[in-house]
Amino acid sequence: MIVTQLTDMGRGRYKVYIEESPAFALYRGELKRLGIREGEEITEESLREIREEILPLRAKKRAMNLLQKREYTSAALREKLRDGEYPEACVEEAVAYVESYGYVDDRRYARDFIVYNMDRKSRVRIEQDLMRKGIHKDTVQSLFEELEEEGAKQDETAMIRRLLEKKKYDAKTADGREKQRMYAFLYRKGFHSEAINRALLLDIT
Repeated sequence: MIVTQLTDMGRGRYKVYIEESPAFALYRGELKRLGIREGEEITEESLREIREEILPLRAKKRAMNLLQKREYTSAALREKLRDGEYPEACVEEAVAYVESYGYVDDRRYARDFIVYNMDRKSRVRIEQDLMRKGIHKDTVQSLFEELEEEGAKQDETAMIRRLLEKKKYDAKTADGREKQRMYAFLYRKGFHSEAINRALLLDIT
């Protein structure tokens, strides 16, 4: 197989293209040690070392370094590793590695996120946020049920009233247009119609 292109990624790192397709990224010293040059053939031994030794180890170290700075879901960690041009096999191996030590736990991440936001965001908004982070909806729903069994329940009406206070909304003086505008604002935040109506003192049929 022929190395058709080496693209400088900065900081001494190069993206290696094999037969016109992006394959992986290596540092300048590794390219030199392995004898990888643009327009020349790459040996099977070099490919084996890159795919089975160099990149898997580097992906694991990268995953660990990322997790030292903040917590990630498994999906978010995969995306960060892909951004680093790691092959998919290395990405999966690295994620499986950190999961095996409990460094990544989507259920723990989701539970902590729910507990932190329970008094600040609607359930719908929390579900949407976690699903965007790669957490399955069934996991989120089961965690809400688990927390409710433990006595942790949301009070959407109270949350809405706090938002209305920040918006300086006064139900006694607000006209119909202002009420509808505020209703739309709260609905976009994921609050249920019944809770919004109670807080706005509206009677929408």
